[in-house]
Amino acid sequence: MTTDETAYNRLRWICNQRSMREMDVVLGGFLERRFHELSPEQAEAFTRLAEMEDIDLWPLVSGRKNCDDPALAAMLVMLRDVRVK
Repeated sequence: MTTDETAYNRLRWICNQRSMREMDVVLGGFLERRFHELSPEQAEAFTRLAEMEDIDLWPLVSGRKNCDDPALAAMLVMLRDVRVK
């Protein structure tokens, strides 16, 4: 298994083993549908979001809290777009 495969499998586990079922759906769905289309910078932003605790991430994903980091904010818009469809 290559380093990229190992990193992707780790990320898949993180996205699908959340404490909130909603986060499983949002992150896992995005990973399956869109992750392979992302630029390296976008993939890094997604990974940073996925590594956040659900209690901190859910308000950002749901739009209840604003994100000051432009890269993370752009990724949140993409996450919301996939979630709605």
